[in-house]
Amino acid sequence: MTAPVTVAITRHLATGHEPEMMSWLNAGITLAEKFPGFLGAGWVRTEADSEEWHMLYRFADQGSLDAWEHSPQRAWWRSAASGLGVVEARVEKRTGIEGWFDVPASTVLESGAAPPTAPPRWKQATTIFLVFFPLSVLVNYAAREWLADVWLPARVLITVLVMTPLMTYVFLPWITRRLQWWLSGRPAPWRTSSPS
Repeated sequence: MTAPVTVAITRHLATGHEPEMMSWLNAGITLAEKFPGFLGAGWVRTEADSEEWHMLYRFADQGSLDAWEHSPQRAWWRSAASGLGVVEARVEKRTGIEGWFDVPASTVLESGAAPPTAPPRWKQATTIFLVFFPLSVLVNYAAREWLADVWLPARVLITVLVMTPLMTYVFLPWITRRLQWWLSGRPAPWRTSSPS
């Protein structure tokens, strides 16, 4: 069975070229969408004036990713950024289901960047607790109200079936984005922002 592959790319661009960068990134997504196996793509910046741009794209398997990465369309698209001065800092490729915090063994780092280290286990546990506890309280309260007459193992199964996708696709991504500075050992954002 083939596993989907997610590619995360960090690029740097000097401020002042945001409209050109956004157009270039969106053009790349439009080109990739036409390839078989394309599952989605997007980009984010950590702050409005950040020079770091993070792009993610996902393909159904390694073969479809290879077709995109070795295509003349992608080569043309990448060459179109030469005038912008875009610097590709790091590329990570991940396959399968991996931990939210650990650096997977399948990570591929290009450009000689040092691999990121996983946060301490106690920080991982704290982060998970911050969303798991309130979600458990809400789901168990709802189960008591609406599923009081349901056989206990079935009630537990229903609550777990509700909580697992919520934790995986909504709350863990949300909390890890909010606490990324703490997980990676950086100062809090409100301490590093310059006074206006």
